[in-house]
Amino acid sequence: MIHVRVSGEPIDMVAETARVELAGVGGIASFSGLVRADDGVELLELDHYPGVTEAMLTGLAGEASGLWSLAAALIVHRIGPMRPGERIVFVATAAAHRKAALEACAFLIDRLKTDAPFWKRETRGGERRWVEARDSDHAAAARWKV
Repeated sequence: MIHVRVSGEPIDMVAETARVELAGVGGIASFSGLVRADDGVELLELDHYPGVTEAMLTGLAGEASGLWSLAAALIVHRIGPMRPGERIVFVATAAAHRKAALEACAFLIDRLKTDAPFWKRETRGGERRWVEARDSDHAAAARWKV
C-alpha cells in the first residue's frame, strides 16, 4: 500500500499511523516533522505544483517499497501557512522487520527534503524570504543515491 497526500489540513498522526498498521506486519517506523521556531521563524508557507508533487512523492514511496520490500509507505505533507509547532510532514513505513522499516523511513524523509517540488517561504521579523534546501539536507539525500 502506497498512500500520498498533500493538503492544507492538519495531519492526524493517529489516523495515518492506523492506516499503515493495517498492513499487518511487525515493523512500523515513522517520522513527524514540525515547523521549527528557531531563529525567530514566525510563519512558514509552502506551495507546490499540484499533480507533479504527488507524482514525485508517489515515485519516492514506490522506490522505497521496492528497495525494502515494504508492505506500506505513507507520506502526508502540508501546504499553506503554518506556525511554529505545527506538523508539516508525516512519513510512515511498514515492513516485516524493523530495520527495513527504519531505513525506508529515513530514505523517504531525506529524499523528500531535497527532491520534492515544494516552495518554502519563511517570515522572520516581519520579513519574508524564500528557503532553499540546506547543504546538510543534500548530504543526507546523497547517501541514498546510487
